[in-house]
Amino acid sequence: MYAVIRTGGKQYRVARNEVIRIEKIEAEPGSTVEFEEVLLVGGEETRVGRPLVEGAKVTATVLDQIKGPKIVIFKKKRRKNYRRKRGHRQQLTVLRVQDIQVA
Repeated sequence: MYAVIRTGGKQYRVARNEVIRIEKIEAEPGSTVEFEEVLLVGGEETRVGRPLVEGAKVTATVLDQIKGPKIVIFKKKRRKNYRRKRGHRQQLTVLRVQDIQVA
């Protein structure tokens, strides 16, 4: 069984016992979080929400709060003496999906 959830403005396809990285959510490592914005539940019978599946819920355990890889943003204009270098590291939360519940 799998599900498609929405969090942080993105959609993620998750299955049971899968480890995923999502945009940072405020939760301590070891705590349990629930996602109630379930867009689709698949398996033997696929249920598509309009826009959400009624009564569906995904439960996950927070494993860690990490930073993603460094992204370098470099802007340059030739012959203008213009160069700008910036970096960014996205804050991420690592989760292990425990259960997918459908009412």
